[in-house]
Amino acid sequence: MNELFGTLSDDTPVHRWTLERAGVRVRILSYGGIVQSVEIPDRDGRTGNVVLGFADLEGYLDHPEPFLGALIGRYANRIAGGRFPLDGVTYALEPNNAPNSLHGGERGFDKRVWDLTPAGDHGVRLSRVSTHGEEGFPGRLEVSATYTLDASGALRIAYEAVTDAPTIVNLTNHSYWNLAGSGNAGGQELRLAASRFTPVEDDLIPTGVLEDVSGTRFDFREARKVGAGYDHNFVLDGGVTEDAREVAELYDPASGRVLTVATSEPGLQLYTADHLSDPFAPGDGIALETQHFPDSPNRPDFPSTVLRPGEVFRSETVYGFGVR
Repeated sequence: MNELFGTLSDDTPVHRWTLERAGVRVRILSYGGIVQSVEIPDRDGRTGNVVLGFADLEGYLDHPEPFLGALIGRYANRIAGGRFPLDGVTYALEPNNAPNSLHGGERGFDKRVWDLTPAGDHGVRLSRVSTHGEEGFPGRLEVSATYTLDASGALRIAYEAVTDAPTIVNLTNHSYWNLAGSGNAGGQELRLAASRFTPVEDDLIPTGVLEDVSGTRFDFREARKVGAGYDHNFVLDGGVTEDAREVAELYDPASGRVLTVATSEPGLQLYTADHLSDPFAPGDGIALETQHFPDSPNRPDFPSTVLRPGEVFRSETVYGFGVR
């Protein structure tokens, strides 16, 4: 179902698309590619929304910084100093997280209106063109993200992009999950298939070391309560893969709800939302951002985020839902 959700100050309409299948209902906005809500049942069959979001467009316009549910690009996460080299040229980006660039700049993909078209009976395709020089990034990028509910009710997000000049691409979804539906999410239990993580400097830029999680608070190889104090990239076992493989599970003992995350990406940013503010509170949600590593364009030893003409960027993340 497609419906008008609101209108921007320049009279651009914003639409909302609703997907329903296998007891799951997902609402997606053309503004920012935002996942506004994900409604799933608990172990007693009671349905509730498990992602943070706003009831109207004004909520997203008035509170842009948490990136609630948004499609992030052209480069998810941070780039040190807002600069990166590519083929002998240094490109300067908007240092919107001074001194660094964060999530694509001041007006990244999360603040753009996307075109919506049907993708089969249970999906919607979001697409747009990111022009050469947008937020300082080189190349004209044709990009799409297709959101689909499969037969089990899992939400699949398939990203694709092509460029007419060498550029960098790193896309993710920035939903904040709370399987209880409300309250602090820190008591929910997380398991990650990650034997290493990327430690960071004070400004959250990776040091370049891939550190073993053994004996540290970053070891989620066995499920345990998440707690607080995380805004870190985890190095997923297996690296970049052609097909999505399961890398994470989040479980809420009170409701019985289970979220699984599968991805083809090499990294996952765990953010425990310690800085959320009114109308939310710190720790109200947990972001599990599947992506390439922060600052990869300045780290040739990290998996590459370079996309060249003639190549196709592809990435897939699948959010599965269940109870126990």
